[in-house]
Amino acid sequence: MHFGAFFYGTVDMPDAGADGPPAHRRRYGQEDYRRVYADLIAYAEACDQLGYDSMWTAEHHFHDHGFEVVPNVVLLNAVLAQHTRRIRLGALIHVLTAWHPIHFAEDYALADVLAGGRLLCGLGRGTEERESNVFGVNVGYNNNADDLHNREVFEEQVAIFKAATASERFAHRGRHYTIPPEGLTFRGEPVTEFPLVPRPLDTPVRIYQPISTEDTLRYAARQRHVGVLANHPWERLVEWWRQYAALVEKAHGVRLRPGEDRILQVQLHMADSAEAAVRTARRGHDELTKLLWPNIIRRTPALANRKPFALEERMAGKSWIVGTPEQARDTLLAMQEELGFEALLIFPHLPGMRRADTLEQLGRFWNEVRPALTARVPTKMVAGA
Repeated sequence: MHFGAFFYGTVDMPDAGADGPPAHRRRYGQEDYRRVYADLIAYAEACDQLGYDSMWTAEHHFHDHGFEVVPNVVLLNAVLAQHTRRIRLGALIHVLTAWHPIHFAEDYALADVLAGGRLLCGLGRGTEERESNVFGVNVGYNNNADDLHNREVFEEQVAIFKAATASERFAHRGRHYTIPPEGLTFRGEPVTEFPLVPRPLDTPVRIYQPISTEDTLRYAARQRHVGVLANHPWERLVEWWRQYAALVEKAHGVRLRPGEDRILQVQLHMADSAEAAVRTARRGHDELTKLLWPNIIRRTPALANRKPFALEERMAGKSWIVGTPEQARDTLLAMQEELGFEALLIFPHLPGMRRADTLEQLGRFWNEVRPALTARVPTKMVAGA
């Protein structure tokens, strides 16, 4: 069984919740960001000491509203590796469309080598125009022109990353990239392929990909990526969880175990009583909803005529697990019974929480919830995790 913790990288927000300012109008400064990085080091050290298998953060750009302030997870993970001994370090996600794919491959490979081969590679296409459009690969929605172009560029970038990291030498001729460029010479000799210096310690690099659309579900299965499925809504997650296995079998002739090559990501908050857990979680839930609801509507226009989901609705639909450790344990055991998941990522830090609160959540999950889950899973973990 593989257990990981996922962090957005969010600043301290004492006024988190429905009564705070609009999420996109928050403003923070350098001291706030530096506290986040110190916190992330503390979380990595705690996860490593407790025994978590992995820790993940998210790449975002230009977010002075404070929710996600790590613009380079490759660099962060290289630093975190120096503060830890065994835990593996990943990104959900590296926004590949914000990079040149060879630049990303070089940086990722160097960080992996310096980390002793402990990096995990999560890739995605980006979600916000204010960051991705600056880098020339615009974000789109529901298969509009920008969305289709973004997907096309991303898939070519992934192919380049895989070729560069897996091969002693590589070349690529595609619609958007020609590597090396035509006519390139070095000291009068033609250059027709490149080496990647260095290459990651373990190749081929396994790709982890969050799945939020059916197009991405099909692509990830064709590519044999590890699918990362966030628990919302539950009925759709169950359908996609099983569909992924069916698509892999159809494309590759491989019959997966019920939880193989997939990771379940859950929003989780615990306290001594259900009432106390709900009281604390509500602030973080409502703050994240203010941030994310506009994009949710853009992906699902049918929701535009309803109010944002309340915490109680999320809990009833199993997309948020909030309660005592015993309640969290029983809910996750029921999910495990249905999915057979072998890898679980918890989201232990909500807006409004401080470092001490988050460390408590990490410890309570590890000591009070995890033991009941480990007995239910085959000994072989998710491939590459």
